Amino acid sequence: MKATVMAARNARLAATVALAMLLASTQTATGAETYIRDTEIEADIQTMMAPIWKVAGLDPNALHIYLIQDKQLNAFVAGGQNEFINTGVILRAKTPNQLIGVLAHETGHISGGHLTRFQEAARNASIEGIIAMVVGAAAAVASKGSSGSGAAMLPAEGVAQRAFLQYSVGQEAAADQAAMSFLDRSGQSARGFLEFFQILQGEELLSGVRQDPYLRSHPLTSQRIEYVRNHVERSRFSDVPDSAANIDLLKRIKAKLEAFISPPSSTLAAYPEKDQSVVARYARAIAYYRIPQLDRALPVIDGLIRDFPKDPYFRELKGQMLFENGRIAEAIAPYEEAIRLAPGAALLRISLAQAYIETNDPAMNKRAIAHLNDALRTEDKETGAWRLLATAYGRDNQMGMAALALAEEGLSAGKKKVAQQQANRAKALLPKNSTAYNRAENIHRQAEERDD
Repeated sequence: MKATVMAARNARLAATVALAMLLASTQTATGAETYIRDTEIEADIQTMMAPIWKVAGLDPNALHIYLIQDKQLNAFVAGGQNEFINTGVILRAKTPNQLIGVLAHETGHISGGHLTRFQEAARNASIEGIIAMVVGAAAAVASKGSSGSGAAMLPAEGVAQRAFLQYSVGQEAAADQAAMSFLDRSGQSARGFLEFFQILQGEELLSGVRQDPYLRSHPLTSQRIEYVRNHVERSRFSDVPDSAANIDLLKRIKAKLEAFISPPSSTLAAYPEKDQSVVARYARAIAYYRIPQLDRALPVIDGLIRDFPKDPYFRELKGQMLFENGRIAEAIAPYEEAIRLAPGAALLRISLAQAYIETNDPAMNKRAIAHLNDALRTEDKETGAWRLLATAYGRDNQMGMAALALAEEGLSAGKKKVAQQQANRAKALLPKNSTAYNRAENIHRQAEERDD
């Protein structure tokens, strides 16, 4: 699991925000946000969501799940077929059906082609940039909703917000209807979605905030609950239980998340030694590694690898434990085994490539280049991976390719000048009319078309 901390930047209110299930009025545009990348959790959520995405006419392989470390209840879509979800939603979900219902709603926004103005602004942004735009605009709406002075200070901006939010009310209703349809057509209950709405209603009552309805990002929770409740009363799928597989997936997702983001002492209290379930052993291994007590963590993860030799994620965790404790050479074997078991996991390839680079072995550095190029075919918004690739090319004395990778990083991060400068540098070093040279020209052209 990798966590990236980024500072949320102010967003233009004209660049509209993909609708969140709940916008917290305490969020500020200057607060620090952390987003998490974890191959296992993302893959497990994709497994649960695949039936929904298929009936929605979407390619499950083309969608991305991104986690934001935030205990508040929030989910949104942005930048194409990307679904963002706060860890708070996952940890508060009591059943897989609740989580699936929330993301079925977000899928409704994607299939409905909603929020096209925001999508245009976000389609070329990095993941950090997308989150910053959403959080910044959300904070602006929330602050004006809780203060009578906001609209008076910026009347034209207030009118623009009202126009957008009136439009989003219709989109929310359409996304709810789409979610109900997707759940029915995939043979799943909408009861979990109703239960989640009731959680939101409780949050709304606790807040005590009385906002201008035009400055709300979604219809009143009570109105939406009524629609979903009526559907649950009519649908023949309302009593369909969660599958045992989905129940196990959610249990493991929650245990892993809690172990990584909660204090290790809390994890060890929640999963005492007497609990020898797989989930408990996994959580304890993470807690010991985070303390750090590697002498206790490694035997636990080795036991899980022995008992479940085909599970790539136990091997990934062992590689991470060793790498982050400076045992680079030892980390390589478990990472390689993880990729052998999950060859399509791009994030695992990035982790292995980083370990290869840190060995300072020229042969392993070449392997890092191959793995990073493969991973970046699907993870081209991962700016850190482009930086690693530039480092690997530099150590291999391929300076033109290093400059090209830095240009890709600049383009992905929305750094127009960096992208242009590095693209020009790459063109000066690469053979003219080669594939890499032509890519450098394209990067320069794409950067030129973007706003400063």
